[in-house]
Amino acid sequence: MSFPFVDLLIADALAWVDPWLAPWWTAWGMPVSRLEALACVLSLAMVGFNLRVNPLGWPLAIISSVLYGLLFARSKLYGEASLQLVFVALAVWGWWQWLRGTDDQQHRLTVRALSVLGRWRAVVLVLLLWPLIGLLLDHVTDSDVPYWDALPTAGSLVGQWLLGRKWVENWPCWVAVNVASMMLFAHKELWLTVGLYGVFAVLALWGWRQWHRKAQRQNVDGPLPQGL
Repeated sequence: MSFPFVDLLIADALAWVDPWLAPWWTAWGMPVSRLEALACVLSLAMVGFNLRVNPLGWPLAIISSVLYGLLFARSKLYGEASLQLVFVALAVWGWWQWLRGTDDQQHRLTVRALSVLGRWRAVVLVLLLWPLIGLLLDHVTDSDVPYWDALPTAGSLVGQWLLGRKWVENWPCWVAVNVASMMLFAHKELWLTVGLYGVFAVLALWGWRQWHRKAQRQNVDGPLPQGL
């Protein structure tokens, strides 16, 4: 079920984006637009900074999220598009957390791991958000894949919060989100983005290993009194 008025309003508001969605070049028979290419490059740079725990990744996250929001909205991936707006807000918050945030002991944030209970709470939160977001997309948009779209949306919300608080577990969360997103974007024939999220999945595995080692070096790995 969808609301035609809402769909028409979105289409009219985003019509100016269409020239940027025209094929810019073709790679292996797959068209790539200027908008998708720029969003791809900025996103890769963002992940590179995140891997190094460098706060400069957050302003790149803001810009790339805006670009991907436009791309996804024109592809009728409204869950992913709406998620980018949330990402912008979370990126501002995450940027502040990395610069000024503190843990429960009022110490400056460092890379650390969740307790076992915290990990289960993160998983349960994703499973609760998934059907709720899917139901919303199914009833207020004309998305043809509302619940499929909702899964990486739910996982990304939790992953972004974990990243902002420098929890190691943000990386396995992103691995799962990226794999699910690759299948979703392949369905929409956003092939450059499929490849990008494949790279993201590999980088997330690497980030998981790097952050785990960093947490061990800082002697804060393992069960902690903090968590979700």
